[in-house]
Amino acid sequence: MLLVDVATASAEVGAVSARSAKIARIAALLGSAADAPATVAIVVDWLSGELPQRQIGVGWAALRSLPPPADGDPTLTVVGADATLSAIKAVAGRGSGAARTQLLHDLFGAATAGEQAFLRGLLSGGLRQGALAGVMADAVAKAAGIPAADVRRAAMLGGNLATVAAAAMSDGADGLQRFTLTVGRPVGPMLAQTATGVGDALEKLGGTAIFETKLDGVRLQVHRAGSAVSVYTRSLDDITTRVPDVVSAVLALPVTNLIADAEALALRPDGRPERFQVTSSRIGKRSDDGAQPLSVFFFDILHRDGTDLLDQAAEHRRRALDEVVPEDLRVRRCVTSDSVVAQQFLDETLAAGHEGVMAKHPASPYEAGRRGAGWLKVKPVHTLDLVVLAVEWGSGRRTGKLSNIHLGARDPATGGFVMLGKTFKGMTDAMLDWQTAWFTELADGPMDGYVVRLRPEQVVEIAFDGVQGSSRYPGKMALRFARVVRYRDDKRPEEADTIDTVRSLYER
Repeated sequence: MLLVDVATASAEVGAVSARSAKIARIAALLGSAADAPATVAIVVDWLSGELPQRQIGVGWAALRSLPPPADGDPTLTVVGADATLSAIKAVAGRGSGAARTQLLHDLFGAATAGEQAFLRGLLSGGLRQGALAGVMADAVAKAAGIPAADVRRAAMLGGNLATVAAAAMSDGADGLQRFTLTVGRPVGPMLAQTATGVGDALEKLGGTAIFETKLDGVRLQVHRAGSAVSVYTRSLDDITTRVPDVVSAVLALPVTNLIADAEALALRPDGRPERFQVTSSRIGKRSDDGAQPLSVFFFDILHRDGTDLLDQAAEHRRRALDEVVPEDLRVRRCVTSDSVVAQQFLDETLAAGHEGVMAKHPASPYEAGRRGAGWLKVKPVHTLDLVVLAVEWGSGRRTGKLSNIHLGARDPATGGFVMLGKTFKGMTDAMLDWQTAWFTELADGPMDGYVVRLRPEQVVEIAFDGVQGSSRYPGKMALRFARVVRYRDDKRPEEADTIDTVRSLYER
C-alpha cells in the first residue's frame, strides 16, 4: 500500500463529520490491505494518531525546516515509511542529531504535498481527524465482517487495537480467540467520564456510588506471576525496572497471580502529595540511589489467582481487592447515596492536597480500554483570562487554519506578558474560522516558521486542571490540560489575570 492512500483517506475522514462515513472510509482502506497484516497494523495506528514506535525523538522544532514536496507520482509505501521512522528512533550516540535529521529530510523529500501534510500531523500529534478508538474498532469490524463488540473485547484484552486489527483481517473471528486476559500482558485501562459535581455523579450513577480519592500520580497496571512482577503505565509502557518500590510492594501481597490497578506518587514527610512533576521526575530514579521513594496505592483488581474479575461488579472487585491489599495501600473510599456525605468526602480529599474524587457505579464491570459510564471523575476546574501572544498554522484537518494559540499572563511589574503554554483544545470549527480571520489582522511582524506573532490584544478564557513547573517557559510554569472556554471580547488585555495569580495557584 502506498503512503498516499493513507494520507488521502486521512484527509477524507477528517473532512466528514458523520461517524458512519468515517467508519466506511477507514474500512475500505483496511480492506484494500487485507492480505498484508503488517500494513493493516501500521495503518490502524497511524489513523488513530499514533506511531507504532511511540516516540522517535522528532518534535516541532525538527519539523520547521523540511524539504519541499516531491514532484511526480507518489512512490513511498506504508511499510517503507514505517521502516524509516523506526530507523530514526534507533539512531543513537555521537552525531545522532544530524543522522536523525538526514533520515527525516530523506523521508519528507520523497513525499508529495499530501503525504507531507499527513506525516507532519502524525509526528506533531496534530492529526485530528475524528478517528478515535471507538471509530477505529468499528471500522476494523466492518472491514473484517466481525461484530464490533468482539473486536472491542479483543482490543481490550490484547491492549493494542492495531494487533487485533491485523489478526481480524487475516484470520477473521478465529483470529480474535488468542486475545484473552493474560498475566504479564497489559490491557487497556478503564477510563472515566466527567461529572460536574458529586450530586451530578450520584444522579448519573443511579443514586449510590463508590467515591474514591483521585490521586495526582502516575497510573499503573501491575502484573504478578509468582515472583515475576511487571509494571505498566496508562499507555502500556513497561517501566518495571524504574519502579523498584512498586515491585517490592506487589511482592509483599499475599497472592500468587495478580493484575491490579494502582497509582504511584511521591509524598511529602507530612503525608501530603508532592506536585505531579516531582512524581513524574521520580519515575526512573531508583530509591536505593538516594532518590525519594514512591508510594503505591491500589484501587481495582482485574485478576486474582486464576480468577478473572473484569466482568464482576465494582463492589465485588472492591471486596476482592480488600482481601489481598492492606488498608494503608488502598485509596481512601466512601460508599454513599447522600450528596452531603459525598461533598464532605470531596472537600476532605481536596484539603488533603489531592485533585478530586472518582465516583463509580457499584455494579459496573471493568470496561478495559474504554471511557465507561460507570466511572466518573469529579474535580474542580480552574479558569484564567489570558492573552493570546501568538498562533500556529494547523495541520491535518486544520491545514490552512490558525490553530494552536500561545497563552500569556499579564506581568504587572513590566506591563508585558509571560507565556504559560499553548493549546488547540476546545476549539469548534466556527471558532477556528473566526480566529484565522481575526488573528491574521492581529499579526505583528513576519511569520516565524509556522508561528504567527500577534499584537497582545485578544483575551481568552482558559480552563485547566492545574499548574506545574516547566523549564520551557519564562515564568517556569505551565498550565496542565489547558483548553479554550471562550474568547473574551468584553475584556481588555490589561484586565487579564496576572502571573502572580498563576504563581499563587502553583504554590497552593
